[in-house]
Amino acid sequence: MTENRVNAPTKNACQAEQGDTCCTPSAANLAQRDWMTHANAVPVAPAAVQDELRARLIEIPGGFFEMGARKSTYPADLDAPRRKVRVSPFRISATTVTNADYARFVEATGYRTVAEIWGWSFVFHLLLDDPARWPNAPPGLPWWRQVEGASWAAPTGPGSSWEDKPNHPAVHIAWYDAAAYCRWAGLRLPQEAEWERAARGGLERMKFPWGNAMMPEGQHAVNIWQGVFPHTNTAEDGYLGTAPVDAFAPNGYGLYNCSGNVWEWVQDWFGDTRPIGPARDPRGPGSGTGRVQRGGSYLCHDSYCDRYHAHSRTRNDPDSSTGNCGFRVAASHR
Repeated sequence: MTENRVNAPTKNACQAEQGDTCCTPSAANLAQRDWMTHANAVPVAPAAVQDELRARLIEIPGGFFEMGARKSTYPADLDAPRRKVRVSPFRISATTVTNADYARFVEATGYRTVAEIWGWSFVFHLLLDDPARWPNAPPGLPWWRQVEGASWAAPTGPGSSWEDKPNHPAVHIAWYDAAAYCRWAGLRLPQEAEWERAARGGLERMKFPWGNAMMPEGQHAVNIWQGVFPHTNTAEDGYLGTAPVDAFAPNGYGLYNCSGNVWEWVQDWFGDTRPIGPARDPRGPGSGTGRVQRGGSYLCHDSYCDRYHAHSRTRNDPDSSTGNCGFRVAASHR
């Protein structure tokens, strides 16, 4: 990558450099482990705890909605054209899982995340006191630094703690770490169609969960990048990194931060989910190499990663761990 492309990457440069992923480096070069067995080894929570966690979820009505975009900015994302799908009623959390939520799970189970087992995770350079201390970065992504000791419990590495931000989203969460939490909680990750249905908040053909205006009534409605990526973030929305999970106004269904803040893992493998004609409760492919992430993150900017819209999607390896990835939980209707 040339110096000018580091300072001012374009949408096309972003796609060319990162393939199907966005904002987050891949873990494809890591040795394979049986992470699913590791996730499934956690004990389940007592029934009273599972009932409590389920009671937090919001009911989302079933029905038809238009999923996807009219035209894709990044064709490899497979988020266009729009298609009519039908989802059954379901329940979903109003927010992403918080640091305090994840700490409760870890305390109850002793679970160690992918990042904790590897001993490191990727942290965005502007969140580090001394980026030069951590010079290792993925090829073409110098803004991500491999930080020894970074994990959900120490979001920016040694000396940091989740306890400073209990109401912020748990990050450095690999897909398998989200699956482990769901097993303990008696819940599941949302299917991708469910996630988009809930994120749209009952609106149709809108760019964002609240409508089409980037700043409704002149107010920030989402935690994304302001400034020149990747070196200058003015943080005009109030946040350089993550925001509290209930920051900004909720959408029409009562969900917070379905755009920006952190990428959210969903259940589906990444692939082409565009059906011919109406489909009911569509699912992704039966297998694959990457899982779908939705919603964008605090690093999204229209010059670099214009993927913070209601229809936006990306993919990453399920064992990837970064400082801008989290999840919310769901359950079937009953």
